[in-house]
Amino acid sequence: MAALVIAEHDHASIKPATLNTVTAAIACGGEVHVLVAGANAAEAGKAAAQIAGVAKVIVADSPSLAHNLAENVAAQVLTIAGNYSHILFPSTAGGKNVAPRVAAKLDVAQISDITKVISADTFERPIYAGNAIATVQSADATKVITVRTTGFDAATATGGSATVENAEGVADSGKSAFVGAEIAKNDRPELTAAKIIVSGGRALGSAEKFTEVMTPLADKLNAGLGASRAAVDAGYAPNDWQVGQTGKIVAPQLYIAAGISGAIQHLAGMKDSKVIVAINKDEEAPIFSVADYGLVADLFVAVPELTTTI
Repeated sequence: MAALVIAEHDHASIKPATLNTVTAAIACGGEVHVLVAGANAAEAGKAAAQIAGVAKVIVADSPSLAHNLAENVAAQVLTIAGNYSHILFPSTAGGKNVAPRVAAKLDVAQISDITKVISADTFERPIYAGNAIATVQSADATKVITVRTTGFDAATATGGSATVENAEGVADSGKSAFVGAEIAKNDRPELTAAKIIVSGGRALGSAEKFTEVMTPLADKLNAGLGASRAAVDAGYAPNDWQVGQTGKIVAPQLYIAAGISGAIQHLAGMKDSKVIVAINKDEEAPIFSVADYGLVADLFVAVPELTTTI
């Protein structure tokens, strides 16, 4: 049977997390289909059809899907779930909101946050904040899976030629309603898609120092700005900058950590980065255990020096 990927999109284009999820679906074997559930989402459907490795795209268009409410999206998935052996969601806020509802309705166990497909019924996923890897085998007829996108390379966004099929959108369930959204405007790359991330920790001491020291370096590198949980809790940085087990899981080409000690919670969110640079005046800081390059120095001196030399 085929695998179904639930696309992450903004109704006009496909978000990068979908591409990593397609790669995981291909590894499961069989054809890969993509469901684009939205409102006026024809353009997103066309973009999905261009993804290499996708055989068919199903576009479900309905006003009830305009705001991606979990109950409505789950109901849409369930209308076609019986045609698939695997249903895969990116392990994003949206995917993790819908997947449990689908699994519960199908009466199957959800397989969460996979980082590797061993076979059609066997997967790897991190546990204990990434300090151990569990191998999970499922005998369920339908595998409902969330995919840790940093564990899989992105499928090529162009070059595919999938067929596009329209499906009737579901009616509004009435179980939830969209009230409003406060969208933070940010010219920087989104953390989960950024190739370079500059992160600061509690050692910066204040929101003003965070901006003064870290922002120029991020500007020079055209990098995303991240923060440790301690820095976020202290009010030095907004919540959506948090990197870690309870924040965002990232795997950029370059991750620069300044003033971050390296608690397990933080390491779980960034240790798959290709190159890690750590700046900390404590030579015993755990961050150095995962760093490719470590500099034992005062970040208030080292970071500005680094910024001026780039």
